[in-house]
Amino acid sequence: MLLVLDPFGRKSWHQNNEKPGQTMANERQDVHNSKVPKICQSCEARHRGICGVLSESELLELSRHARQIKHKAGETVIGDSEEINSYASVMHGVIKLSKVLEDGRQQVVGLQFAPDFLGRLFGKESTLNTDAASDVELCRMPKATIERLVATNPALEGLLLEQTLRELDEARDWMVTLGRKTATEKVASFLYLIATHKDPSHDDVEISFELPLTRADIADFLGLTIETVSRQFTNLKRQGVIEIEHHRQLRVPDINRLKRYCG
Repeated sequence: MLLVLDPFGRKSWHQNNEKPGQTMANERQDVHNSKVPKICQSCEARHRGICGVLSESELLELSRHARQIKHKAGETVIGDSEEINSYASVMHGVIKLSKVLEDGRQQVVGLQFAPDFLGRLFGKESTLNTDAASDVELCRMPKATIERLVATNPALEGLLLEQTLRELDEARDWMVTLGRKTATEKVASFLYLIATHKDPSHDDVEISFELPLTRADIADFLGLTIETVSRQFTNLKRQGVIEIEHHRQLRVPDINRLKRYCG
């Protein structure tokens, strides 16, 4: 056995017939030698999103046209009836989907989180307002490039179909929430949705998060008044289900207890 120092001063043992550095090369590939494009290497959502099913050559092709953009909370990402010429993956933050009636009334119809795919595949124009509920980071990709990859990559097509079906299931569940649940159950269901989607890899029972929506948006989303939403927050806090650390910063001591309040 030989004790060898790599260029960073780290020690490793090697068999006499091994070349220094061979074991380390076998164990991992350094990011500087990786074929993964630099724009993708720091993306935490890459492995769980659409890019996770792309080959290195497909990822390289996509990276040539993709660009990372940021939107401040409240900014419009895609307007209703706007022509679709690009899609995006949510890298960080929360997207709010809403429909505005002619008289100005708004209904929040959905939320999207990392690493959701943003956009109506093969659509010509958007059918909803898409706004940044919080500060968001998106990876925007040309429509033609994504549709070409979908046509040649069955895994990508399957992943996008799976997301579409999941969103359909969630929409049906939300119909039950809006139509049959009590005010307490509605607010608890909303908090459970945020807590379990903002960080799906979070394995702890205790979770802290910042609300991505204002009280007014939450009221729109749940079909309640702002006063009712505030009363239910106070009620859940009094019963120890949630803790309000700041105005929009919440802590859930026991996520399973919160789930029981969802009805």
